[in-house]
Amino acid sequence: MTTFAETPRLLLRELQATDVPGMFALDSDPEVHRYLGNQPVQTLAQSEETIAFVRRQYQENGIGRWAVELKETGEFLGWAGLKFVREPLNRHVDFYDVGYRLIRRYWGNGYATEAARASVAYGFNVLRQPVLYATADMQNLASRAVLAKVGFQHLGEFEYESVPTAWLEARAVATSPPAA
Repeated sequence: MTTFAETPRLLLRELQATDVPGMFALDSDPEVHRYLGNQPVQTLAQSEETIAFVRRQYQENGIGRWAVELKETGEFLGWAGLKFVREPLNRHVDFYDVGYRLIRRYWGNGYATEAARASVAYGFNVLRQPVLYATADMQNLASRAVLAKVGFQHLGEFEYESVPTAWLEARAVATSPPAA
């Protein structure tokens, strides 16, 4: 199992088949899906398919969302990380998207911000990307606040599946070479 990032409280690691129950707990909650089209999963098989889909992204793109695990207990909190988007979205294609989703009982503890910050650092420091993008339902103020905390700027809005959606961007800080 590959660990992609570690924070003081979290491990961000590859999703595995053993994460199916946690993924089901996450994606079967209607409140978690409030800003995601309101279509929570109904079966464990759907969660298995989601994990298989992400694992294919690891193979095809070298990156995909990661499991977020509480270091102290090993509990599955949800997922976070980067996804390489190949399909056009808001007139962009072939870009890295930062995202996260946590089981509701873990909301309000700073875990989303911690995981998002680690994801952004991975995108800039490991993948050496000059820019990362993110999207959020315009009404999802909590998610937009997390993205702002980790350095994303709101660039505008677009319609995604008939929903007003924020388009956000974070740019790597350019550093000057050391003086000779």
